[in-house]
Amino acid sequence: MIKEFFYFPKSDRRAMIFLLAVVVLSAVVVGIMDKGGMSSQLARTDSLTADSSIRKAAVRRGVQYIYNVETGRRKLSAFDPNTADSTLLLSLGLQPWQVRSIYRYRAKGGIYRQPSDFARLYGLTVKQYKELLPYIRISDEYKPAAEVYGRTDAVRSGRDTLRYPVKLQPGQYVTLDDADTASLRKVPGIGRYYASRIVRYRNDLGGYVSVAQLSEIEGIPEAALSYFRVTGGAVRKLNLNRLTLNELKHHPYINFYQARRIIDYRRLKGPLHSIDDLRLLKDFSQRDIERLRPYVEF
Repeated sequence: MIKEFFYFPKSDRRAMIFLLAVVVLSAVVVGIMDKGGMSSQLARTDSLTADSSIRKAAVRRGVQYIYNVETGRRKLSAFDPNTADSTLLLSLGLQPWQVRSIYRYRAKGGIYRQPSDFARLYGLTVKQYKELLPYIRISDEYKPAAEVYGRTDAVRSGRDTLRYPVKLQPGQYVTLDDADTASLRKVPGIGRYYASRIVRYRNDLGGYVSVAQLSEIEGIPEAALSYFRVTGGAVRKLNLNRLTLNELKHHPYINFYQARRIIDYRRLKGPLHSIDDLRLLKDFSQRDIERLRPYVEF
């Protein structure tokens, strides 16, 4: 093959050598490019693999990237653990499950009487407690009376600590008909939050007709119910034949679909004559009718 190469004219041999050089050079360039692309692809693959491993490890530790960002935005401010709402507690850097623990503790009648009581919160580290301690403000009504008024004329509560009876004693009660938030907060287990909820729900209902209605307020301590009474005062009545759909559904005992059924009934069959007419509407159960009965008129 090589001998035959020299039989070609000189010009042909030069052309063949040039073509061979071009082919070899092209092969070298293609090889270099493929190697670079493969390295880049491997680098990207390694990066993705590493990132995936980091995220999987973070998930195993219960860490969420977005939560780390939120933690850095916390804002320390004064708070009373007996009355602080969830928004304030979360802004202090507490975990959502810790906030739920605080709400459950308060719902059972638990009271933080001094800042050190807050250190018992499950999951709270010593570092977190030291950071929050300067901002804990316990309202006077939750403190031992000796700290507020001194020991003069204090009453012994059966323990070594002397306290004033800032809360109602068993056998005492407040009336739900007209009690304001200050009176409601004298009930053991009722702070600013639940006192406001009780008054707001009374306004939405048009008045209480039974102490049992307090159980409809989410999380209210059951032990507190024995301190309330209802005298049977007048309640605000609803005229089911005159109110609009929006006015009807504003009442806690009438939802949107029930209000629409009432409006449709009035349009098709005329006015309602009795609360028992609601039995003709499939959206009203017997329980719905009975609890609505004290609040309607015709």
